[in-house]
Amino acid sequence: MTENYNKTKVACYIGYVVQAIINNYLPILFIIFESRYSLSYEKLGRIIFINFFIQIFADLLTPLISKRIGYKGAAVLCHAITAIGFCLLSILPKVMSNTYLAILISVSFCAMGSGIIEVVISPIVELLPTKNKGANMAFLHSFYCWGQAFTVIVTTALVYLFGYDNWQYVPLVWAAVPLLNMFFFESVSVVEPDESQKAPTAKEMLLTKEFFCFVIFMVCAGASEIAMADWTSFFVQTKLGISKVVGDLLGPCAFAIFMGTGRIVFGALSGRYSIRKVLIINNLLCLVCYVGVALFESPVFSLVACALCGFSVSLSWPGTFSLAAARFKNGGTVMFSLFALSGDFGCSTGPWLLGIIADNFGFKWGFLACAVFPLAFILAALFLIKEKDCKVN
Repeated sequence: MTENYNKTKVACYIGYVVQAIINNYLPILFIIFESRYSLSYEKLGRIIFINFFIQIFADLLTPLISKRIGYKGAAVLCHAITAIGFCLLSILPKVMSNTYLAILISVSFCAMGSGIIEVVISPIVELLPTKNKGANMAFLHSFYCWGQAFTVIVTTALVYLFGYDNWQYVPLVWAAVPLLNMFFFESVSVVEPDESQKAPTAKEMLLTKEFFCFVIFMVCAGASEIAMADWTSFFVQTKLGISKVVGDLLGPCAFAIFMGTGRIVFGALSGRYSIRKVLIINNLLCLVCYVGVALFESPVFSLVACALCGFSVSLSWPGTFSLAAARFKNGGTVMFSLFALSGDFGCSTGPWLLGIIADNFGFKWGFLACAVFPLAFILAALFLIKEKDCKVN
């Protein structure tokens, strides 16, 4: 039985790697989309917005889907949809006259898969009969970071191997990952929720001050993370004058490694400190990083700020999940769905806002404007949530 649950954890870890691929390989191709298809910064940012907007729609649907076919069925389904999306991105731009529309259609399929992954994978791990839930959640979310670094390195290598003109082969290669994990999920054991235990309704949770605070946390966490992660590659190449390979490795790849390291450290030290205080400190660092990227004249300092931003946002997402799971017992799919929706709203608006401001005023003003997200997180942590609401076993 234990071995089966270990396999379940591995399948969930790979699921987060799949989500990392969905959210991070396209920005590596932005430089190609801009040069080949003359897409503006706003249109590039809109791709990210559409990706996470569709994920919001998937977040809302997932509780209904999981109730009908179970967590395991939903996990298998999301991997299948994701594989279809990758294949479509390889095919549609070649057969459709409107390349931008083809990209958006393909991204929508991947986004549906990613949204379901976000809602079902965390409660699958939460329901496993294991101790130290906070550490398990942080370790699970760290695989998104390792997947992000893996995605940046492999996508950069594939672009170099295939060349700009053959970029369509890149999503075709990535389609193999969700396809294989789909079959792996079929073979593992999943603990389904106990329907006899009464779970709080969405209305009951939304009417509490603590839940409102967690929603703010998730919006700001998503915006702070994705705005930096998705624009770093483009920024360091076009504005700092660094080559694509070096820029990708020192920009988004370093960001992901620092974020994963932060989550591993949190998991190892879980229970020894106040999560609320660490969240405040981390977001202060995040605020400094965004301002630093905006104001530093040195490319070296800008890259350091981009990388450190990964560490600064590492706890925001899993830390909020852990606090909320402790506060709202048996919150289940509904709770994770609402948090995923809030996080994806931040993920969609953050990078899009940065793109709009960059189009009109330049990238530095875009990064400076996005500093509002860690600032809002800090204010919410200081004034809306109390220490007693932050106890995690």
